[in-house]
Amino acid sequence: MDQSQSRRPAEDRHVPVLLDTSVQLLAPALQEPGAIHVDATLGMGGHASAVLRAAPHAHLVGIDRDPQALVLARERLDCDGVGARATLVHATYDQIPEVLEDLGLPGAHGVMMDLGLSSFQIDTADRGFSYAVDAPLDMRMDPSSDGPTAADLLRDLPETEIARILRTLGDERFAKRIARRLVEQRQVAPLTRSGELVELLERAIPAASKASGGHPAKRTFQALRIAVNEELEILASAIESALDSLHLEGRILVESYHSGEDRLVKTAFTRRTRSSAPPGFPVELEEHKPTFAPLVRGALQADDVERDGNSRAASVRLRALTRIRPDQGAH
Repeated sequence: MDQSQSRRPAEDRHVPVLLDTSVQLLAPALQEPGAIHVDATLGMGGHASAVLRAAPHAHLVGIDRDPQALVLARERLDCDGVGARATLVHATYDQIPEVLEDLGLPGAHGVMMDLGLSSFQIDTADRGFSYAVDAPLDMRMDPSSDGPTAADLLRDLPETEIARILRTLGDERFAKRIARRLVEQRQVAPLTRSGELVELLERAIPAASKASGGHPAKRTFQALRIAVNEELEILASAIESALDSLHLEGRILVESYHSGEDRLVKTAFTRRTRSSAPPGFPVELEEHKPTFAPLVRGALQADDVERDGNSRAASVRLRALTRIRPDQGAH
């Protein structure tokens, strides 16, 4: 980790998105002694610390796939005086049931998922997440894993698959053009550093788009990060696992930052908040009634004040549910 960044307190390096709203939505389900709150994407612990302070009887199970995040979160939670009520686990957030079982816990009363990239991951120069700093083109959230890096994907994937990743995971309009340039480049020398990728993108994206669409590398870096870490595949499983793990009157909150993420969340939430009775069925039986109800209408977004003060808030979509009826997978 970059030493200048590692000396900065966690609260100075990462500003949680929609923090007050998140706490207000989660805290009512966590007031009873022994309540369990799962922060499945712990990051630097900003949301988790605020929730624990608002729910003084709750215990946190904090999950993150990034070992550095767990270290920083522990420091923050201890500094905020809530560390004694926190158990931190190195895992991916689709492993919520396994983590709870290992801890001897039958379920959770609150679940939080903030799907955005943590500021410290961007700030850590050797991780390759940032298009503003030249670094090895890695992008693995868990550097100890043996999975492929971003450089590996750009070296090995077919041109059509690279284009698909950039288009579907980054909403990149010029995905085909960029993929073609990447394949041409690797025939000379594969890209290994983020700075090389940024230079290629500067050349590949038309000047008019660069003038109006933000940094030309933003969408490609987002797409590669999601692909490297298999974020959508993990998310699809994680949402279902989290919903099944919630006790009656338990609450789940998910913050997403990309259309693909939000689409998965919306689909899963909609399925749990609608009747499962067959179309035209004359009577809605008890087992057909919805098991969850929305806590907010649609998806909440950050207001202009928060967007101006925190760039991460610009694209956030917050969805939240509460369990209103048990089902076979509930507790």
